[in-house]
Amino acid sequence: MKSETGRSFYIHTFGCQMNQADSSIITAILMDGGYVVAGSEEQADIVILNTCAVRENAVERISHHLQFLRGAKRRNRSLLVGVAGCVPQHLKREMLEMFPVVDFLAGPDTYRNLPLLIRDAVEGKRPAALDFRIEETYGGIEPFGEVGVGAFVPVMRGCNNMCAFCVVPFTRGRERSQPFSAVMDEVRRIVAGGYREITLLGQNVNSYADLEGGKDFASLLRAVSLEAPGCRIRFTTSHPKDISPDLVDAIAESPNICSHVHLPVQSGSTRVLERMNRGHGIDEYLETVALLRSRIPGVSLTTDIIAGFCGEEDEDHEATLTLLRKVRYDTAFMFYYSPRSGTAAWKTLEDTVPLAVKKRRLQEIIDLQLLISAECLQNSVGSVVEVLAESESRRSPEQLMGRTETNRAVVFDRGEARPGDMVRVQVLKASSATLTGVNKGVLPAF
Repeated sequence: MKSETGRSFYIHTFGCQMNQADSSIITAILMDGGYVVAGSEEQADIVILNTCAVRENAVERISHHLQFLRGAKRRNRSLLVGVAGCVPQHLKREMLEMFPVVDFLAGPDTYRNLPLLIRDAVEGKRPAALDFRIEETYGGIEPFGEVGVGAFVPVMRGCNNMCAFCVVPFTRGRERSQPFSAVMDEVRRIVAGGYREITLLGQNVNSYADLEGGKDFASLLRAVSLEAPGCRIRFTTSHPKDISPDLVDAIAESPNICSHVHLPVQSGSTRVLERMNRGHGIDEYLETVALLRSRIPGVSLTTDIIAGFCGEEDEDHEATLTLLRKVRYDTAFMFYYSPRSGTAAWKTLEDTVPLAVKKRRLQEIIDLQLLISAECLQNSVGSVVEVLAESESRRSPEQLMGRTETNRAVVFDRGEARPGDMVRVQVLKASSATLTGVNKGVLPAF
């Protein structure tokens, strides 16, 4: 093991965009403490898994990776293994008993403690910092990131919506927002760094509330749009009950705010939504969809669906299929329900739907959504779209991959374009997930 200054670390990030943003914060904290980024997990003195606990299979993936690291630690006894984020916050110190390979734990509010936790772990103490800190927004920390096309800006943390199935309030804590001035400082830094896209993040981003100046999320979104006129602006994730007419107007009025809204519905049945404690029914949800589509022509909607929630009957499942046909989402994240300890559903509701039924219903949802996605993308064939090139395509170095403002993935021939360029692409064909087209020229910087 190297001396403390210069010891190398590698972060393996699981889960959502917020976790990716948190990994940038962790990196900045550790670098400020004298640690250096390793080129790979194999080269690192310290390996940190930054984890997500939302889905049961996410926890299983982390478990499998820890088993792999157990072998690595046998080969290198000085290797330190830490687990950060939502899984240790969810499982608490039980993680140390479950996984002897783990040397230290850090919850989402305790990343500033990581240098101290690592020092204690070197001494064999196996420390855990898992307390909630309602004041913690990681203000004053400049996230570390490689210069690229897009950047994330967490604008609020935590969640006050006690959805019956969700562990986020128990792993991320209560809602608190970054001060408006801090968000704008970060946006200015990103613009100066040459990024072309900014994504504002939060567990329920449209609950943003600046306590100092009284700014809500619509006001923040407008301000970011004006501060970064050369960047596309995105945001995620929204709760349907908090989509205000003013927020819809902000999207409609600002040319650089992307016409894409992720609008998780979870179920097409009002009866199930009530059991989920979602705070709205299907009629209200469809009113929000109608508002978005009336004010933002061509808006792309995506969603989350849970199949087989507690007490779901065949008619509730059919209501979900009906909703998919009615709304016609571009894409959806689709899962079957798995109980998460500590949630309201785990405490008070019986998991009545057999696993085989959950899987069958989920497959029906997936099959229908893939058909709808393919039809939505097929409608783009023949059109010319503006694509922000993000990276080299996995298929070929002669192709680039990027996204339209409606968040549709496009693969096209590279030509003279580079990542970060805005490119006109004529769409030639479509699958259920991707458009393919021909490069029609790079647009001037906007």
